[in-house]
Amino acid sequence: MKYLFIILLLGFSLTPAFAQELTNPSLLIDTIDIPSNEFNRILREAPVVFLDDVHAVSWQVTIDNNLLYANPNGNAVLRLYDQETHDEFIEVGMGSQPDNKFWVAVQTPKEGYIVVHKDLDRGWYPQAKSIISYTDRAGLTVNNGARIVVTNLDIGTFAIDAYSVYGKEGSTDPPAVNSGSMIIEFLSGDPAKNAFAMFPFYMAAGVGIIVGVLFLTKKRS
Repeated sequence: MKYLFIILLLGFSLTPAFAQELTNPSLLIDTIDIPSNEFNRILREAPVVFLDDVHAVSWQVTIDNNLLYANPNGNAVLRLYDQETHDEFIEVGMGSQPDNKFWVAVQTPKEGYIVVHKDLDRGWYPQAKSIISYTDRAGLTVNNGARIVVTNLDIGTFAIDAYSVYGKEGSTDPPAVNSGSMIIEFLSGDPAKNAFAMFPFYMAAGVGIIVGVLFLTKKRS
């Protein structure tokens, strides 16, 4: 923990210097707090919510799931839509405790809907944040809070302009979630305009992974 504190201290002390001397005009940040009731609907009734900004070229979406599920079969599903066509999307599903089911799917007009990762047990961790990241060169990578579960998946060009959430499979199903919220943070920028301006976000992702690993290691010991 002492070394983690030193890393954090160095990161925060360096960040202001970068912020003052290095700027990136393409850098965008959106944070959205989604209340629990938004997940108590089926997919066809879930509204598509447009973001204030389009996140393109290089982006990261951080999911902080603080939802309290209402039943063992409840889910919280997030879909991220491509600006060019909403027939193309990335889907992340997070099931209720204690199983913590987790899946990642993508849909493209050419390939259709494909589940690229699915874990029925301990797929995500309430104490850690899940991270979805993308660059136009490296593709899609997903971290479930403890490990990388999707690596450099080629999904072509993908710019996020909207999202939707749902949690029920059928209209007669009981509520999926009864309280809490899911906080979604969108970060994006074009590294070609200033790669160093992205440093704070690379550090945030790295520290998030370190914290998750330390928590799991401590828990197992």
